[in-house]
Amino acid sequence: RPCTRGWHYALPAAGLLRSPVTQVRSRPAEEAWTREDAGRTVFGRRAVFVASLALATGLGAGEALAASFPALLVLRLLHGGALAGFSLALYVARLELCDPPHRLAFSVGAGLFSVLGTLLLPGLALLAQDWRLLQGLSALATGLLLLFWGSPALFPESPSWLLATGQPARARKIVRHFAEAGGVDPEDSSEEETSLVTELDVLGARSPQPQYHCVLELRHTRVAWRNGVLLGFSSLISGGVGAGFLRSLAPSEPAFYWPYFLAVGLEAAATVLLLLTGDRWGRRPVLLLGTLVMGLASLLLLAGTQYLPGWAMLSLAVLGLLASHAVSALSTLFAAEVLPTVIRGAGLGLVLGAGFLGQAAAPLADVHARRGFFLHRVLFAAFAVLSLLCVLLLPESRGCHLPASLRDADRLGGSPALRAGPRPG
Repeated sequence: RPCTRGWHYALPAAGLLRSPVTQVRSRPAEEAWTREDAGRTVFGRRAVFVASLALATGLGAGEALAASFPALLVLRLLHGGALAGFSLALYVARLELCDPPHRLAFSVGAGLFSVLGTLLLPGLALLAQDWRLLQGLSALATGLLLLFWGSPALFPESPSWLLATGQPARARKIVRHFAEAGGVDPEDSSEEETSLVTELDVLGARSPQPQYHCVLELRHTRVAWRNGVLLGFSSLISGGVGAGFLRSLAPSEPAFYWPYFLAVGLEAAATVLLLLTGDRWGRRPVLLLGTLVMGLASLLLLAGTQYLPGWAMLSLAVLGLLASHAVSALSTLFAAEVLPTVIRGAGLGLVLGAGFLGQAAAPLADVHARRGFFLHRVLFAAFAVLSLLCVLLLPESRGCHLPASLRDADRLGGSPALRAGPRPG
């Protein structure tokens, strides 16, 4: 029925005093809005990065000036897609620019900066007080990133992707730029570096046509598609189980934001654990251990709801959420290391999408007064046990070069070198 007297809201202890929800339901709703506002695989890492940042800046500014709630929803959806493209392109480019010994430190360690931003967000909301101002600050931040990192000298195209797609001339220019920036003369270097430059010169003189690939070409592989599916399944389970653990930490309306800060702190702890164990034990053993802990914690929570004390339930939820964060981050890194360069962006996007799909299943637990919570936990606990068998089928990628082609990725299934341990990068 028509809103005649408006709604009243209790002021939060901290955070935004005005949000889209309070504005759209205030009296009169529509007048409030009017009164205040009278390819990654084909285009390359750099192109997707710059285009996503530009879209995120424009869409973020559009959200701050949205004239209606439906318009805000559409802009918000598109803005999320642009930010996902920006993050994915940055992740893949960073991975391909690192040598094998430093790949884990730079790829997983960058997640600590994401955790820092997540921790600072509530403070920024407390200072802004209004959601439009907060959204404007977000658009300003992405705009500054675009001005700084949009330069080809600061964010060049990935040479690995250029070589894998048959563009050696462009790769040669970027490699020379790296050498000059590092104070190395390509003409007066070691024999190995000189032979690399010479090989790039020969390939560039042939001027081959670029050869782009589609993620659907994984269907024609024997092992690469299996690795991608298994890691996508692992990401799906970690996302769904992690959302269930988070619900266990806050069964009712929490005071302040302690579940939020606890989840972010556990994400930081999971990142540190991966930095300490990922290169020492290998990707597969750590993923297996994280999946095992995640599955056991989920099963114990499921079986001990009526028997375990509150502190034990809380401890299991914390341990399970820590393991789910570790499994999610390692599944992403693992997928990026076993998928070929020619379709790494699209393949990794599907793996990450599976994780978000698992998180999206969490609201189903609230159907009919949380009656779906038990079914949600049973399904994901069973899938977590099943994912243990899936991890055993994965190869070890620690210390190995990234596969460039679909054929290279297919060799990761039963390579004796991979089972024997890392080789020098």
